[in-house]
Amino acid sequence: MTVGGLIVARGRTSQGTPADGHHGWRPTSAYTAAIATGVLLLTTSLLAGRADIALIGIPGLLAATWAHTTRPTTPLRATLHEPPGTTTPGELAATLHLTTTPDTGPTADVIHLRITATGHRDTHLALTARATEDPAGSTTGRQVPLRLSSVRTGPQETFTVDLRGSRHRTWEEEPTQVRGATRLVLPGAAPLGRLPLPRRLRGLTGPHSSRRLGDGTELRDIHPFTPGDRLRRIDWRTTARRSPELDTLYVRRTYSTAEATAVLVVDSRDEVGPDIRTWRGYGTLRVDEPTSLDLARHAAASVATALVDAGDRVGLEDLARRRRPLPPAAGRRHLRRLVHGLALAHPKDPASLHRVRPPQLPADAIVYLFTTLLDDEPLHLVRTWHTMGHPVVVIDTLPDVRHVLEHHLAIAWRIARLEREDRITALDGEGAPVISWAGSRRDQATVRFEALARATQRHVPGRIP
Repeated sequence: MTVGGLIVARGRTSQGTPADGHHGWRPTSAYTAAIATGVLLLTTSLLAGRADIALIGIPGLLAATWAHTTRPTTPLRATLHEPPGTTTPGELAATLHLTTTPDTGPTADVIHLRITATGHRDTHLALTARATEDPAGSTTGRQVPLRLSSVRTGPQETFTVDLRGSRHRTWEEEPTQVRGATRLVLPGAAPLGRLPLPRRLRGLTGPHSSRRLGDGTELRDIHPFTPGDRLRRIDWRTTARRSPELDTLYVRRTYSTAEATAVLVVDSRDEVGPDIRTWRGYGTLRVDEPTSLDLARHAAASVATALVDAGDRVGLEDLARRRRPLPPAAGRRHLRRLVHGLALAHPKDPASLHRVRPPQLPADAIVYLFTTLLDDEPLHLVRTWHTMGHPVVVIDTLPDVRHVLEHHLAIAWRIARLEREDRITALDGEGAPVISWAGSRRDQATVRFEALARATQRHVPGRIP
């Protein structure tokens, strides 16, 4: 976490509760020590009959008297301003406004700050309470830009600022706290090439060629003219070659265009990181390492962007949420809804994660399942969808697990890894390709998608066999 530089983020204005009048200010230990030392020295000088001892204690009493006459009466107000809207992974920022009104009475001259954020070290600052003027000539106070780095997505906790004002080191204000709002960090999208499509396409228009006759660009055959054929489809060269007397007209028949339907299914039932010790909820996930849910959001946003850019319809299902799935639709506005829905995906109560039946999908839709494959639930879902005739592509979102030193954790991870390999082998054997999206294998994901798209085009363009 650093201080400086302002970047657009999402949040709301939070305001600390300032002290009211004199009740918010209290003397410091230096003020109390000056009075106690002065009184003690004066008493000693009277008892000992030595004036030189009194001369030593008088400055402390004069300083305490002067500090009492200049006792601050104006509280320090602080607000944390965060620009509205969402942000992307990288850096989150806000601006801390410190407002002082010296015209209404004495106020603080030094401000002590302690800035905290989840996953970052605390930052301590001491600032002078000097006020600045805006172009209109009014006093604006101090502005402290705050910034923290994070690769995490979804709802993220941001800044918590504890502040306290002091004056001449003799008076200090009661500490107050300013909290920032929870930011919604949207996942980014990586560029992808062609993606595998379902067996059958839907609709009367779209970017892909279907099996039906109709208006399109892909030639099907040359056929004699029949009632209902359009005159602009007449192929005059073929007609002149096959029917010199123009007894029969020949038309060029093409395949109609259609669009594909895809459903993104995000397995947000759990969120694990590279450190196995945090899988059971102990410890804090690092902000510089993406979790499995961060990888799932990024992969789903990449697939959704590629499909929407191609003109296809995309829907969203969350295994941890049973309500309000996003139905398949197309367009840039729908893509923003998809990305926003992905950012809101997060684990729920484990007791409510069991699903009696898999999510209902539109007919002729291809399924992109984003999961860690840490249990058998994804395998059951894939088998059910295959029974219904839906092709499935599984994206493995488990991050690269770091080496563990604890013997019992190493044994547990070895067992879990072997079970995952068995599930991946079973999925490959049932015709559901598994593509890894982890950091070390993400570069191969685009190649795998392209290979799947080419393999399906060898039989019927744009379809999974």
